Amino acid sequence: MNITDLFNIANLFVLPFWAVMILLPNWKVTRKVMESYLPFVVLAAAYVYLFVSSITPENAAALSNPQLADIAKFFADEKAAATGWIHFLVMDLFVGRWIYWEGQKTGVWTIHSLALCLFAGPMGVLSHIFTAWIFKAFSKGESVTVEEKAAVN
Repeated sequence: MNITDLFNIANLFVLPFWAVMILLPNWKVTRKVMESYLPFVVLAAAYVYLFVSSITPENAAALSNPQLADIAKFFADEKAAATGWIHFLVMDLFVGRWIYWEGQKTGVWTIHSLALCLFAGPMGVLSHIFTAWIFKAFSKGESVTVEEKAAVN
């Protein structure tokens, strides 16, 4: 498998997880799927493969004492860029999963934060933190989980 194929497969691989968290957050299947660490194992394995195969003595030296110019040169290589991109995919999905579970536990609305996290991870984290603060300020500690709401209905 070439680098382009692995890059494209990784991009497509994450989409169903994001889709169910955003579009079907309270579906039993979504909860079951998001309990699993398997998606992260698959993506992390792709990352490790690319990382190990992209390290050269020059790259290792540049990464051990990072300077912006050296990092820019490192990521100019397709394999290194794919490695970095899969790093983003793994970490953004992991953070998105955390946001999803926080929303499930607290009842805080997460759709907007998950969408932001999908496209710009740190912005999604900030969005969720601010949303949780606002929710807490207006709910005055009367947080109800999604499961508790479902039990009442």
